Amino acid sequence: MESLSKCLDAPSTPGATTAIATTALATIALMTLTRYALWPSSKPTVIRGPLTTYIPRLSRAEREKVTYSPDYYPGARDVVTPYGNIHVYEYGPEDGRKVLFIHGISTTCMTMQDIARPLAEKGCRVMLFDLFGRGYSDAPGDLEYDTRLYVTQILLVLASSKLSWTGEAGLSIVGYSLGGGIAANFAAAFPHMVETLVLLAPAGLIRPENIGRASRLIFTTGLVPERLLARLTKWRLRQPIDRAVSKRARRPSSSSSSLAVAAVRQAIEGGDESVFDAAAQEAVDPNDDNEEALPQGPTPFERTVEGVVHWTLDNHDGFVPAFMSTIRSAPMMGQHEHWRQLARRKPGTTAVLLGRHDQLVQKDDYAEDALPLLGGGDNVFWRVVPGAHNFPFTHAPQALECLYEFWGM
Repeated sequence: MESLSKCLDAPSTPGATTAIATTALATIALMTLTRYALWPSSKPTVIRGPLTTYIPRLSRAEREKVTYSPDYYPGARDVVTPYGNIHVYEYGPEDGRKVLFIHGISTTCMTMQDIARPLAEKGCRVMLFDLFGRGYSDAPGDLEYDTRLYVTQILLVLASSKLSWTGEAGLSIVGYSLGGGIAANFAAAFPHMVETLVLLAPAGLIRPENIGRASRLIFTTGLVPERLLARLTKWRLRQPIDRAVSKRARRPSSSSSSLAVAAVRQAIEGGDESVFDAAAQEAVDPNDDNEEALPQGPTPFERTVEGVVHWTLDNHDGFVPAFMSTIRSAPMMGQHEHWRQLARRKPGTTAVLLGRHDQLVQKDDYAEDALPLLGGGDNVFWRVVPGAHNFPFTHAPQALECLYEFWGM
């Protein structure tokens, strides 16, 4: 103790004092710069999409090569809102049944083409749009991507039409995956407005073990710096799609990853299933044991969807932030109260279609968890169709037959 006291009481030399002060200032500066670099203090109000940042830079010939073009469907328009631009399509007979489509977490509304186009040909007035941060819609940068934001986006889209889509029994809604969870919550909030509700492999009641508990925890705890998490997310969003394609084509997986990359991958995946694998299932069916899958591997349109996801990663700065916030806040799990309200709907006005081999929205889970909340089989049009989570475009004819039956077309 005496020796320690002498050390503490000993006067500091000018050189030692300078070294300590310099070290302290350098440490503070490094911590400040690190915090600024990894935890941004402010976020942009709106992150502009490819319609502003990418398409104008292309020549006419280059624009013609863009797979998902701004005029992919007829009746394209851009709706300017305080939340940013929303890219909308509306076409079909003006006096037909009005059907609004809501797509999933990682794709654009192009994934609904094999259902929307036949319905328009049968006389429906269809409306599709890109969710915020996807496709050609801008991304709000300072808001959470929760039910409130998505419901507001739907109302803005409906209000942009020259036709009336609101009011008593104003429209039917077809929601796929995340879009199904959004559609369910919208219908619970505006029951009088939604004449019929169609949920295709809907989110909302996904069991946590099917979406990756650990990987979702990384997004919700705030322990990983935001900018670092964004970089890892962008990198990781490419991987599951490629891996699913490899699995379907039965190519051997690569084992050349470094230990560091493997450690990062394990940390952000958190196990066999992750939020990224869930997102990948919208693009490619990962089931190599699915007897309904085509033996030669992914279909051409699955390849196209995969390419558009990669294109969005490269050309929409708002996509990754939107994806991250959606994982944190969107209606993907635990929406029991909203679904319970749907039981009050008129019998026969709600339809649920599930993929027989869906690993994310599993038919047995939803039969146990969702069907009772919706009022049981007598209250709901409930069907299991061939395919996996992406059945709306891999097995669209079977899904359409169910819709024709449901609507009596």
